Amino acid sequence: QVQLVESGGGLVQPGGSLRLSCAASGSFFSINAMGWYRQAPGKERELVARIIRDYSTNYADSVKGRFTISRDNAKNTVYLQMNSLKPEDAAVYYCNADAAIASRNVYVRVWGQGTLVTVSS
Repeated sequence: QVQLVESGGGLVQPGGSLRLSCAASGSFFSINAMGWYRQAPGKERELVARIIRDYSTNYADSVKGRFTISRDNAKNTVYLQMNSLKPEDAAVYYCNADAAIASRNVYVRVWGQGTLVTVSS
């Protein structure tokens, strides 16, 4: 099994910054894509940013230029640097990873438990 443990959420004022981390542990052959999603109250979960093993990335339009996703393949960890935070960025942020668990060529998407980001003055 694969476990994803997120950290770094909290309360920040508008315009502030936070850095989220998500570390994968357990038994797996490899991890391909890793990503961050978020879900605000009353809204559907949405993609924030995603990074492939070759470090190619994509972002939601709403966070481009403010958020940066990165990863450390040696540590199986993905990061989300969030700058210029806005009240509308407040949500529970979930990490996910496409992990090869039972087979080297079959990837399964695994989710973390979420970390709360609150943006308020």
